[in-house]
Parts: sequence; structure tokens; C-alpha cells
Amino acid sequence: MRGANQSSVSEFLLLGLSRQPQQQVLFMVFLTMYIATVLGNVLILLAISTDSHLHTPMYFFLSNLSFVDVCFSSTIVPKLLTNHLLRSQTISFSECLTQMYFIIVFGDMDNFLLAMMAYDRFVAVCQPLHYTTKMTTQLCALLVAGSWVIANLPGLLHTLLMAPLSFCADNTIAHFFCDVLPLLKLSCSDTYINDMMILLVAGLLIMVPFICILISYIFIACAVLRVPSTKGKWKAFSTCGSHLAVVSLFYGTIIAVYFKPSSTHSAETDTAATVLYTVVTPMLNPFIYSLRNKDLKGALRTLISRKRFSTQ
Repeated sequence: MRGANQSSVSEFLLLGLSRQPQQQVLFMVFLTMYIATVLGNVLILLAISTDSHLHTPMYFFLSNLSFVDVCFSSTIVPKLLTNHLLRSQTISFSECLTQMYFIIVFGDMDNFLLAMMAYDRFVAVCQPLHYTTKMTTQLCALLVAGSWVIANLPGLLHTLLMAPLSFCADNTIAHFFCDVLPLLKLSCSDTYINDMMILLVAGLLIMVPFICILISYIFIACAVLRVPSTKGKWKAFSTCGSHLAVVSLFYGTIIAVYFKPSSTHSAETDTAATVLYTVVTPMLNPFIYSLRNKDLKGALRTLISRKRFSTQ
């Protein structure tokens, strides 16, 4: 079967969570987290779009992050919940590739947006007098549009490389969604090119934004330390606190899954870490940003009060 052009497997079995004894509890947990993710991020989007005071680069990037988070969770969780209700773990070959494609696209967009937000905070803290001239509307729109284009390229690349592979034996994926690495482990074709593309492309797309974030925060930390008063230091750092918390959560879980020795990998720990960055992080982002941001909290209160008034 090696080198075959078509797969002899028409569907896969997603068993990542079905082996857990508390399936009913897990179903309610995932359903609750998904509802919280959608509601929280949609509220962020509505608050930013309806409040003219929030039409700034920072909130423009945040609104895009909220949109991507909703799409990211919607690529994974509804299928998981549907399979549980239907008492089935199956996903067709075409559905699996489609899910893998969108997971790569939205995961990369999360990556890029966090880097853009770090750069925005760098300019705001280190070059405040030049902020309006550097962070223009045109630049922000160009950065986001360019990121969407770049994010689609690895999604297409990995999908096109995965499509011709043969899956002629086991079709059981020890995961709760179709990820690149678990799929490659099931293939009986030569996956050398796929493995090389993962190392080159995925490594590049993860490390470059991460390095940009690190460099931005090194300059931010140096600028904050030069502020004479303690109150001034706290005020300067507080503008970055929410973003830093999201970055730590997002990259911490990705490193725990993809950048540790293979000898330490286990299906249970990898699944738990993957749940954190694919489901928990998108849910927590609205709470992290809204709880630490007075302007956003004010916009949310105004939005909710308008909704209550309109329903009366």
C-alpha cells in the first residue's frame, strides 16, 4: 500500500475523550465552556463595534482575536458534542481533513494576532508620542489581512500533503479532533515530506511570532523599569497584563504538547494540554481582557444595559 494514491480508510474514530469514565460530566463541561466561549467573545465583538471610544488598534486586534477564538472552538467542540449525542466517534476522511485545515488556519491566526498585539503594546509603552502615526488604520488592516493570507498557506500545504496518503490499517485517533501528528502516525505511506514540512513551516510560524512577542516585552520591561515612580511603573505594566496572561496560557500549553521530548508524551497529558489551548484559552480570553480593562468593562455594561432596555 505504500505510495498508494487513495486512502482505503473512509472514516476515522476520534477516541480522545470517549475512553474517559465520566463522559456525561465531560459533555456538560464542554457544552458549558463552548457556550461561554461564544457568548463571551461575541459580547467583546459587540462592545468594541458599538463603542466609538474602542475604535483603536488595540481593540481592533482584540476584536479579531475574539472572532478567531469563536471560529477555533466551533471547528472542534460542536463535532465533539454531536458525536457524544449520537453515541458515535466517527468522522469521515473529508471532514477530518477539513477540520485539520481550519484548526491550522485559526491556530496560526491566534499566533499572529498575539504578536500584533504585543507590537501594539510595545509602540504604546516605548514610543507613545509616535503611537498614532505608527499604528495607523491602514497598517492594522494590512497586518490582519496579510496574516489571514499567510495562515491559509500552511493549512493548504498540510491538507494537500495529507490527502494522497494511505491509511490502510488502524483508523483510531487517540485524540478528540483531527490533528496533523496523530493522523501521520496512522498512515502507512512515506510521511518524510510531511514531517519535514511540519518542522520547517509549523516551527517557523510558531517561533517567529513568539520571538517577536519576547523582543517586544523585553523592550517594554526596559521602558517600564526606567519609569521613576512605582505608580507609573504599575500603570505602564497594567496595559500589558491581560495580553501577557493570554500569551502565557496559549504558548505554555502549546509548548507542553509539541515541544517536549517524545519519551515524555502520553495520550492523557497531551489531550489535557490540548484542551487548554483549543477550548479553555478561547473561553478565558474575554474574561481576562474584560476584567482588567476599565474601558472594555464600561462598554460591556453599556451594551448589556441597552439590551435590557430594548427588551422591556
